[in-house]
Amino acid sequence: MVGMSVRPSSDDQAHRAGFACFVGRPNAGKSTLTNALVGTKVAITSGRPQTTRHTVRGIVHRPDAQLVLVDTPGLHKPRTLLGERLNDLVRSTWGEVDVIGFCLPADQKLGPGDRYIAKELAEAKRTPKVAIVTKTDLVDSKTLAEQLIAIDRLGAELGIEWAQIVPVSAVSGKQVGLLADLLAPLLPEGPALYPDGDLTDEPEQVMVAELIREAALEGVRDELPHSIAVVVEEMLPREGRPADRPLLDIHANLYIERPSQKGIIIGPKGARLKEVGTKSRRHIEALLGTPVFLDLHVKVAKDWQRDPKQLRKLGF
Repeated sequence: MVGMSVRPSSDDQAHRAGFACFVGRPNAGKSTLTNALVGTKVAITSGRPQTTRHTVRGIVHRPDAQLVLVDTPGLHKPRTLLGERLNDLVRSTWGEVDVIGFCLPADQKLGPGDRYIAKELAEAKRTPKVAIVTKTDLVDSKTLAEQLIAIDRLGAELGIEWAQIVPVSAVSGKQVGLLADLLAPLLPEGPALYPDGDLTDEPEQVMVAELIREAALEGVRDELPHSIAVVVEEMLPREGRPADRPLLDIHANLYIERPSQKGIIIGPKGARLKEVGTKSRRHIEALLGTPVFLDLHVKVAKDWQRDPKQLRKLGF
């Protein structure tokens, strides 16, 4: 049999490729799940709701399928213009994907927020829906069973036929592979949409801004939950460096809404901002695979979340 090429028989499964999005109320574990499936950090994660603002795509490469994950912001009842725009972004995404994963944390009883999203989901009739019970590492088997039953009932009540109900833990990795196995057959047949090795199609500048924002949010837990926006002004290779010792200069501005918030971000003697720089630089260097010099400045953009002009300038 030397030198003969063996063609796959027609019984072999055809390759599938398509888009899936995770929805759920803020902090339901969508970004952590995206990162677990892709196997690296592509989506910003934070213990605080409403951290994802851009549609970050993570790409899962498998021999039988390519799954492109679109990570949308958490759907919620909007209180600001920014909130309304984020919700519109979520709904328009639902119309463009091949499968929707509805993330519901195992450690929280179904609430009005979940019901609000489920009702909206019921309207997206054509798209298959998978209920994903996240954070299963935080509960015992009895609590998990109760949550699975509650989700099944919610679907029946609203006329949603779940394609699957899957419990997972993105933190421990439990059943993450199984989730990918169950999502793949729901995609249309077709060739890969992205080159092998690509993990996201998000522009590098946007991802860098997200990593800085994640680091900035980390230490100011309750004080500035949504008041920080980051814009990367430029990313340029440092001139005159030897080829084997490159350095990338990144200049970025952190925007807050009020002058009083400046001190919170900068911290005593600039310690807080320095920590944000150190932490985010580590992640940025890992992402880009090159040493980075990070220059951060804090600026005030008054009430930017309610001002259409400012929102546009900050990329929303």
